[in-house]
Amino acid sequence: MPTIKAAVVGEKWATEKVIKHYAPFIDELAVDENMKQYLIMKLLEKMPDFPMEQE
Repeated sequence: MPTIKAAVVGEKWATEKVIKHYAPFIDELAVDENMKQYLIMKLLEKMPDFPMEQE
């Protein structure tokens, strides 16, 4: 299963991989650790809304 599909359905390994991918962007935007955690939580909250093609 591709990483993004696995992340959308909540596979732990996939969500960790997505967070790792976005970590440089999050680090650049975050002014402190609280903001970093907030951005990660927002990413996780929106992951199930990621548009997927119907197979």
